[in-house]
Order: sequence, then structure tokens, then C-alpha cells
Amino acid sequence: MKRWWLTFQKGEAAEPAPTPIAEGFMLPQSAESLLAADHRRKLLERIWQYTALSEAQFDRLYLEPIRRYARYVQQLPASESHHHAYPGGMLDHGLELVACSLKLRQSYLLPSGAAPEDQAAQADAWSAAIAYGALLHDIGKIAVDLQVEYQNAERWHPWQGPLKQPYRFRYHPGRDYKLHGAAAGLLYTQILSPDLLDWLSAYPELWGQLLFLLADHYEHAGTLGDLVLQADRVSTAQNIGGNPAKALQAPKHSLQHHLLTGLRHLVKNEFKLNQPGAAGWLTEDHLWLVSKTTTDKLRAHLLAQAVDGIPSSNIALFDELQSHGLVEATSEGKAVWSAIVTDDDWQHRFTFLCLQPSLIWADEVRPEYFGGTVEPMNNDPVPTSETSEWTPDRPQPAPEVKPLELNHPIQDFDYLDDMLDILQVTAELDTGSSTGSLQSAASAPKDAVGLAFLEWMREGVRSHRLVINDSKAKIHTVNGTFFLVTPGIFQRYTAEYPVQPDENKKTEPWRQIQRHFENLNIHQKRANGHNIWTCKVKGPRKKSLLNGYFLQKTVDLCGETPSDNPFLECTGEKL
Repeated sequence: MKRWWLTFQKGEAAEPAPTPIAEGFMLPQSAESLLAADHRRKLLERIWQYTALSEAQFDRLYLEPIRRYARYVQQLPASESHHHAYPGGMLDHGLELVACSLKLRQSYLLPSGAAPEDQAAQADAWSAAIAYGALLHDIGKIAVDLQVEYQNAERWHPWQGPLKQPYRFRYHPGRDYKLHGAAAGLLYTQILSPDLLDWLSAYPELWGQLLFLLADHYEHAGTLGDLVLQADRVSTAQNIGGNPAKALQAPKHSLQHHLLTGLRHLVKNEFKLNQPGAAGWLTEDHLWLVSKTTTDKLRAHLLAQAVDGIPSSNIALFDELQSHGLVEATSEGKAVWSAIVTDDDWQHRFTFLCLQPSLIWADEVRPEYFGGTVEPMNNDPVPTSETSEWTPDRPQPAPEVKPLELNHPIQDFDYLDDMLDILQVTAELDTGSSTGSLQSAASAPKDAVGLAFLEWMREGVRSHRLVINDSKAKIHTVNGTFFLVTPGIFQRYTAEYPVQPDENKKTEPWRQIQRHFENLNIHQKRANGHNIWTCKVKGPRKKSLLNGYFLQKTVDLCGETPSDNPFLECTGEKL
């Protein structure tokens, strides 16, 4: 593969003119130089491979936005002390996300539920939108998290255009960790040309998801947002030495995830700390949050985000927080502590939830610690120091913020092949196919209809348009996997998306969808080779039978398989 992306663009200098550089400053580089690193060229090759575009199309749709992105982010890191926290980390993270998200995109036919011909017509636009969302999801950091200054002491802001003089950078000491998500709107028109935005805006569903993603409203960003979040978890886990396969498989929409992200939002953005009238007190080893204030605010926040399954009582919510390991237990095994807060001549008794600070701030710089004391009552011992799986080496607040040192160890990029191989395996598991990846299956026209049906089910379950385990539901969970009621589930699909009858008009439309579904080979067969299983309905007043398909346990419809329906039991042989 020739290195055509390394050619200089018209009007772009190979490098800035030589300039005497003071110690601690860096020269801005051309996109050509920045992208010439071996690991970045490898990522560009993968991205081109995943798009399957001609050289000219790839240059216009992908390479030019990537070049613009490189000119802006230069040698800036992706974080101060977390993932990709080294010069050039922002560019590496952006390229990794584009490659990961496009690889994951191969498991989806988009837009979900559309006719196959519409999905084919929009395929390039959806792939590009996913790549743009991945590339730009953290770009707001260079506008609000970092202070960048030129050698002549002038401040640089990215809306002024790319860096043109020797520069250095440091992190804002009191930055808002959520602000960068909203700041992307300042910059994405600098990266995406008007022609590209015109093209994407012609597809309303795609356009809406992309705008929600760029505005940091992932809860409304649909499949596009899900793919970018998955890719972000893989890239981040790989870089910090975690397990990218486990990061990818972790349920995004689990209650634990929502509780934790809700607590982080409240503590960082809404709660006052360490003063009379505050919602909490931060000591060196623990975060003490007033119990009723915290649970009331947490419930309201999650309900406003349309999160399901939030307990309506505080006692139940305390139990949920404790069962998920988010709060420390008292000596009696309870979630709520009683403690006295003392600050000079001020003293008050509260009921608290006790958290490990690393759950909220991870390896980020924390607020100043409380100068007084928080003393548990009822002979409860103070919890031991942090031992949870989130525990990092805790950084101490720095009295003085200095420019970031540039003598970081050389990064090892040998992981790229392993990371992308993990995505290949995961893409195959997502479909449950034993005959190859979804990309191969999608290339066969007979399977495209089956894949459209599968995506319709995924979208319906995630949006709660298709209910699970209800008395009238066409999807249930039995023995840890999904049971599709036939013919009901296929009849529901053809009612929403009418199917042209076959030439002889002998096969009912729902049976055509059923055949395409079977072609995917994502269902479990019985010992005799038959496809259909029977489940017994056990009710207080009546008993009946349901026929249907069992999906393979690797097939994901909603991120986290619900508990089994207690009123259904598979008859005959075991799964």
C-alpha cells in the first residue's frame, strides 16, 4: 500500500521555518510529519481497509478531516494523568477511536430498521459520521482543559486556527471535567468542511445522532453514540494496561454504571463540599456524602436521564449502592453511617454514605481535603484505606501548576494488532455466527434481510418499543438467553415493514423473514437438528405452550440480558 496520505497538501509547508526554541517549547508540525509515525501509518491503513473506499473517496471523506485534526491537536495529550497522557496522545487516541469504531460498525446495518436498499444507500454516510464522532469526541479538551501559550507569552485558542509558533501547554488546575464534552461545538466546524456537513445533514436520523454526540448527549445519540463509547473504552483500557475485551463487553447501561456516573456528576458539578450546608466532606481517605441529600439528588438526576430501574425509596437505593460496591458498609453491614463533623468551633451530626474518593476522581486531581474531622459514631471503625478495583496511585493537589514535562517514556505501540484483532473476534461474537464474521454474512444478499430484522429487534428492545417477559411479549429470557416467539415476532416485523410476497405468492411474508433469520445461524438447534423449541407457560390459572427460537448466548440484544422469566420453562431437552 503506497503512502499517499503523506503527500503535502496544497498551501501547506513541509515544516515551519526554523525558529530558535526556548527550553520547554515545541515547534508545531505539519500533518504530514505528525502522521508519518509508524503506528499512525498502520492505523491509517486499517481505517482505509475498513472503509473499502477508493483512494480519492478516502482522501476526501476521511484523510482530509484527519489532517485537519492533526494540525489542531499537534503534540497535545489526551489527559493529564489517565489514558494517552503523553505528548501526541490526543492524536493517537483519535486515530484509535476511528479505527475501533469503524471495525465495530461492521456488525451493524444502519439506520436500524430501514429497508435494505436504504441501508445500502446510506452506508457510506453512516460510516463517515461514526468516524467523525469518534475523532472529535474529545476535541473540546484542547479548548477548555489545556492552557496553551506561544513562546512570546501570547495565549493560543483553537478557534484562532492551528498552532503556528513554538508552544507549550499545561492543564487548568480548576477545570470542570465535564465541560470538554460541551466544548466540541466550538471546533468541529474547523475539522469538518461545509461540504461534509451538507452531505451528512441530508440524513435526518444520522444527523440527529451525530449532533447529540458532539453536544455530549450520548443518551440521545443512538447506535452512533454506542459505537463511539465502545471504541473509547477499548482504546482507553488498552492504553492504561487494562483488558480491552472486558472493557468492550462491560454493559454500558447497567444500573451500576448509571449509579456511578450519576454520583460523579453530582459531586463534581452540583455538590458543595467541606463547609456548613454542604452535601459532603472529603477527607484524605474517604468521601462522606449526606445520605438523604445524595439519594434524592441521584434519583432525580437519573430519572431526568430516562434511566429505568431506579428504586423509589431511599432504603432500596441505599441497598443498590451497597450491593454494587459503591459505598462502604458499617460494622453492622449497613450502608448508612452516623458521624459528627467538627470544624473549629462548628460541629454537627449527619447520616452519611461513605465512598472511596477514587470512585469519583479516579486519578484526577481532587479538591482540597477537609481541615476538620469526620468521626463515625456507634463504635464504627473508620473504613480501611482504598482497596477497590478503581484505586489508582492517588495524586495530591499541586500547589503550583507547572508546564507538562516532555520527558515521558517512549510509548509502546505494538498493541495495535492485538487491539484490532480483539475487535474482529468481538464482532463475530456479537452476531453469534459460527460460520464467520458479520461482514462476510452481510456481503450475501440473502442475509441482509435477516440482519435488518436483527437490528430491528435490537433497536426495539433498547427503546422499549419491544418489551421483554411481558404476558404479551414476543421476546422472553429463558435459561440465560433470549427466546423469540414464532410466528409472533416475525409477524410484528412484517406489520411494521411490509415484505413483498414471493413470485408464486405461496410463502407468507412473515415466513420469508423467518427464513432469512435462520440463515444468520445465530439460533440454537435441538439435538435432532430442528430449529423450533417449546416452552411451557406456568400461570396461576392456566397453562399453555409457546414455540420459538433460542438465540445463542453470545447474541446481544440490549447490553445486559434480563433475568429469566419465572413463568416460562423449556420443555424436553436442555439447552
